[in-house]
Amino acid sequence: MGRTLWHCHIAVSLDGRIARPDGGVEDWLAADYPAEDFGFGAFLAGVDAILMGRGSYDAVRRMGDWPYAGKPTVILTSRALPDAPPGVMARAGDIAAIAAEMEACGHGRVWLFGGGQVIRSMLAIGRLDLLEMALIPVVLGEGIPLFPAGTPEVALRLLQCEAKPRGALHLVYERVA
Repeated sequence: MGRTLWHCHIAVSLDGRIARPDGGVEDWLAADYPAEDFGFGAFLAGVDAILMGRGSYDAVRRMGDWPYAGKPTVILTSRALPDAPPGVMARAGDIAAIAAEMEACGHGRVWLFGGGQVIRSMLAIGRLDLLEMALIPVVLGEGIPLFPAGTPEVALRLLQCEAKPRGALHLVYERVA
């Protein structure tokens, strides 16, 4: 069993927002910047499990059917998940213990789905290996930040920078050891 790779694949606006204040992304992201332009299908195929915050989970559920069937998913929340899809479970408590449990399951690649609080917490315990971003050329002005206040300093090294249609960039960074 190898080491778990913690991989965040996320879309972000030029001003560092991952969603509008209400969690919405559909109007500024989905139509003009399809996920497949940023290798999302291949990425998702290589994911063994997902770690997601409650706000992100609720936003995905509002969009309809659960799109990640077959991917064990841990939702960081202290509230129950009524009608959770198969393979989705709620967890609360120490993030390091939750991460260690996911690693013990033998997951090779875990998608850090978001939101910003999850990413901040995982950075704080040294569990973000790859940060892959679709940088979208829009300034939202307000919304949910990718890196909320209190995010620890971390050095990253650029692995990939690819120009995409309509001025977007596909960026991949790795954490510097």
